[in-house]
Amino acid sequence: MILLFEIMRKTIYLLTFFTMFFSPLLSEEKNKVNSDHQYNFFIGNFDFSDDKQAALLFGFQHQNESLERDTFLGNISPITGGFITENSAAYIYSGIEWNIKMGAFDFTPSFAPGLYHEGDGKDLGHILEFKTEIQLSYSLSENTNFGVSYNHVSNASIGSKNPGANSYAFNFLKRF
Repeated sequence: MILLFEIMRKTIYLLTFFTMFFSPLLSEEKNKVNSDHQYNFFIGNFDFSDDKQAALLFGFQHQNESLERDTFLGNISPITGGFITENSAAYIYSGIEWNIKMGAFDFTPSFAPGLYHEGDGKDLGHILEFKTEIQLSYSLSENTNFGVSYNHVSNASIGSKNPGANSYAFNFLKRF
């Protein structure tokens, strides 16, 4: 299990490093913003409602806007991301989000199943966990948003226990 955590942690670090520093260099037109890819960098408090288990969290999420679709539920798009806490808990996920524009604000609920490793943090009862989230962000410019989000991670009672974890985060969203 420790090996799995180390692999997940190194993967998150490598993806973040590659995305932040090398992806602009790979584009054909270096001066033009490729707004098909939105990156969400966030920091917050994992399981803030449990005083014994609360921990600082750092995360990253990618959304490919060229894959978004208008459906009867609204505009949806795939997301992939992960976070790690100061207690070495880690969660990697892939799911969907709904994009609802409200003037300068964006309301974004999402659902993402993923893999959780407790590290020295909270035991959520199973490796498979489900993250539901709501986010409200404000457009600072055409390619930059700042927002806040609230999420709940739970295994839907498929594990031996299901304590769940409630978290909030401050989000910096950028299109590259």
